[in-house]
Amino acid sequence: MTVVKKSRAGLANFTDKAGAAAVGARLRRLSERIDREATELYAELGVKFEQRWFGTMNLLDLYGPLTVGELAQALGITHVSVSQTRDSLQRSGLTTSDVDPSDGRRRTVRLTKEGKALVARLKPLWTALSQAAAELDQEAGDVLAALERLERALERSSLSERVRRLLRK
Repeated sequence: MTVVKKSRAGLANFTDKAGAAAVGARLRRLSERIDREATELYAELGVKFEQRWFGTMNLLDLYGPLTVGELAQALGITHVSVSQTRDSLQRSGLTTSDVDPSDGRRRTVRLTKEGKALVARLKPLWTALSQAAAELDQEAGDVLAALERLERALERSSLSERVRRLLRK
C-alpha cells in the first residue's frame, strides 16, 4: 500500500482556503495584526501600552470609577478578563481599586494621576485609530455590521449547539 502525502504547497494561506471553517482563526489573525500595529504606534510615542487596556482606561476616563462588573458588562467580556486587566493596570500604576464598602466582593476601579496623564497623552492617537478603523470599515464594506450579524446569529444558536445538532443527524 502506498501512502501519498499532501504537498506542503497546500500550507500557504491554509486559513484563507479553509473558508467558514476558519472564521475564528481569521478573526484571531486580524485581531493580532490590529493589536500588533497599535502596539507599534504606542512604541513610536515611547509608551508601553497594552491594547487590551484601551477599553478599561477609556471607560474609566469617560465615566469615572466603575466596578469590575460594570466594566465587564460594558465591554462584553468576562469578569475574569476584566480582573486580569485591572491587575495588569494596577501593576503598571495606571489604576487603583478599592473594595466596595457596601459589598466586599465588588471592587471599584479608578484611574490614578499617572493613568489620567497617560489617557490625556493618548487621546489624539485613540482618535486617529478610531478614524482609521472607520476608514477600514467603510473600505471593507461595513464589516462591523457583518460582525453584529454574526454575534446575533451566535446568540440565537451557539456554535456548539449547531455542531451538536449536525452530529445528531
